[in-house]
Amino acid sequence: MITPETTPIKPVTLKDVKANHKVKTLIDGANELLRAMGYTEHGHRHVGIVSGITKHIMENLHMPEREIELGQIAAYMHDIGNVINRQDHPISGANIAFTILNEMGMPPEEIAPILGAIGNHEELVGTPISVMSAALIVGDKSDVHRSRVQNPILETFDIHDRVNYAVERSRVEMFPDTKTIRLELVIDTQFASVMEYFEIFLSRMLMCKKACALFGYRFSLQANGTLLE
Repeated sequence: MITPETTPIKPVTLKDVKANHKVKTLIDGANELLRAMGYTEHGHRHVGIVSGITKHIMENLHMPEREIELGQIAAYMHDIGNVINRQDHPISGANIAFTILNEMGMPPEEIAPILGAIGNHEELVGTPISVMSAALIVGDKSDVHRSRVQNPILETFDIHDRVNYAVERSRVEMFPDTKTIRLELVIDTQFASVMEYFEIFLSRMLMCKKACALFGYRFSLQANGTLLE
């Protein structure tokens, strides 16, 4: 006889998280707060792309299917703390994620690695502490594209707006044979130079290098067809 105590609990899926009203509302709120502060897009587009890259990396590393889905959930919720403040948003985001995932019935054994990945994705204070965490970092720091620019007035672009707007194509390629992950960029240099890209994103690229090293890969960058290693 099946009792409430023995009834199998349905695992919380990425689809469940995406459909959760609190998650959707808080991600919208986080992006609106950052828009008001002059930041690039950190809404559903961004977290969806980061979640996809995280999945791509973890699949190529042949991680367990459930762990891959947990990585996608971590990536989808990684910026939710921006709804409070940009400062310390990985820590506040991990706290928010715990509350929501716990309410949804996810067991603490699955919540724990998600919190570690969310809490360590920022380059100033974070460090890659697991494959999930490292994959999320690469996905997050690789999302540079003109579609992220939220400032509608070209004449008032700051360097972050210009560099993001200059990137016409951004793609993460993984080469298991050579143990290499490469970020490939196509940059329109009339808006920003490759040097300006490094000026504002060097710390992010260094964090990607550290993240890739965790799972035995080398990180490289290709800009306008030129390989930079």
